[in-house]
Amino acid sequence: MKHLSTYAALAVLAPLSLGAQGSADLILTSGRIYTIDNARPLVSALAARNGRIIFVGSDAEAKALASPSTQIVDLHGATVFPGFTDAHAHLLGLGDELRRVNVAGASSYEEVIDRVKSWAKNVKPGEWILGRGWDQTRWPTKEFPTHEALSRAFPDNPVILERIDGHADLANAKAMELAHITASTPAPSGGRILRLASGAPSGVFIDNAESLIERAIPRSTREETRKAILAAIAECNRWGLTGIHDPGENAETISIYEELAKAGNYTLRNYVMLSDPGDPGSAAARNNPYLKRGPQSALYDGHLWIRAIKLYADGALGSRGAALLAPYSDDPTNTGLLVSQPAHLEAWAEWALRHGFQVNVHAIGDRGNRNVLDADEAALKAVPKADHRFRIEHAQVLSPEDIPRFAKLGVIPSMQATHQTSDMRWAEARLGPERIRGAYAWRSLLNTGVIIPNGTDFPVEEVNPLLTFHAAVTRQDPSNQPAGGWYPEQKMTREEALQSMTIWPAYAGFQEHVLGSLTPGKYADFVVLDRDIMRVPDTEILGARVLSTWIGGHRVYEAK
Repeated sequence: MKHLSTYAALAVLAPLSLGAQGSADLILTSGRIYTIDNARPLVSALAARNGRIIFVGSDAEAKALASPSTQIVDLHGATVFPGFTDAHAHLLGLGDELRRVNVAGASSYEEVIDRVKSWAKNVKPGEWILGRGWDQTRWPTKEFPTHEALSRAFPDNPVILERIDGHADLANAKAMELAHITASTPAPSGGRILRLASGAPSGVFIDNAESLIERAIPRSTREETRKAILAAIAECNRWGLTGIHDPGENAETISIYEELAKAGNYTLRNYVMLSDPGDPGSAAARNNPYLKRGPQSALYDGHLWIRAIKLYADGALGSRGAALLAPYSDDPTNTGLLVSQPAHLEAWAEWALRHGFQVNVHAIGDRGNRNVLDADEAALKAVPKADHRFRIEHAQVLSPEDIPRFAKLGVIPSMQATHQTSDMRWAEARLGPERIRGAYAWRSLLNTGVIIPNGTDFPVEEVNPLLTFHAAVTRQDPSNQPAGGWYPEQKMTREEALQSMTIWPAYAGFQEHVLGSLTPGKYADFVVLDRDIMRVPDTEILGARVLSTWIGGHRVYEAK
């Protein structure tokens, strides 16, 4: 996209239209509409018919497409962008968070317990208490908690609280009892059970060890899951999201997505990634209904894509599970965890190249990222293929020699700007002053020619995409700290940040022909803001408010 300073000069170009001879069923006028289309980047009006854009240009021309039944919306100078897409977001995880106790932001372990107590006032003895959001790096001690205080507060209720990054669980004694966890329980490969001096489990289970404690949680009913998904969709629409890329969902959850989309109750475009199906030759993989169906695109009028597989290379930096090439600077005996072995990553990459699927691998540490790049490189030598669009999800800590490999291999780094602003308080302590320069390295990657689809990883971070935009262009937290930004040489421009939330996710999901810009022929998905985030000072970006969200020419959210 050309620099936005050229918009005024480009505004004299002819309008874009598609079949504009017929009437429109929706027309927007008197706005400031960023199309993300070089042919006509900035216009005042657009028209849509049957859920698709048919025209962008001037008010007078758009009004010429009106009929007596056309809905005409006067924007009164409001700003319109293509609908925002979160390129890495857990929809059911958000739905679950909305119905569970939220301890995010708690400044001490005591505050975590107090929040759980307040939430659980009406919970009966024996009932499960589930929550998410604790982060020991916000606490005075910075140390992982142990279960004793939680067990004293809830002796009769099993409690499991997930860490903010989703890569560690804290369980009380009752939950460990129900999961049959004892001092003799071994940690699985790719997982860690933290232990007390006695050898008994401390209550913290990291990465693959989470499955040991989570197996005891009663399964949600299909109706409970359905309600959670609908609540999460509404929350997305409220913040201006029209699309997400949803990593690691299982077949049952995806079947509910299909059920809702088929009934017309799914107001999102969801690029779904199948959860790791096991080894490619395993019975579980052979019997996976979505692998058997083959790649599926634009189902139910473009509401679901099911053509990608989500794998895990390593854990997370905050829980010291990210796999590093050298030990952690603040834990010299630890180099992190490999959640999957390199051979597993390579096997799936080869399988996907032969069967038309995309493979997207979680990798945070520099060793985790190198393992994925090595696996992709080996697979592409075995099965050469153009336009595979393999992705690394997070690409958070990179060795300098691996940064150019993304462009060389055609691998897309899918990153989350607000991870940087959340992690900057402690990341350098984990990595030291040299490795930190390869962390959250957006500019270094962009300079090699790659794109960076942006997201939040919600519910790890907040849903609000304006936080993403602000973090990308400032490298500051919501209070605009630190002054000048954290390692500011890695900032994105505003143009890049906007593309990272619109057309770049569309490309990363093989959707650019129907999504990502307000171009005739594409879906009429857009968000209306009360101010122009491309022009206001940095300090005013987060003051913007979503006035309405539209998908397929239909309003799915309107501010009160």
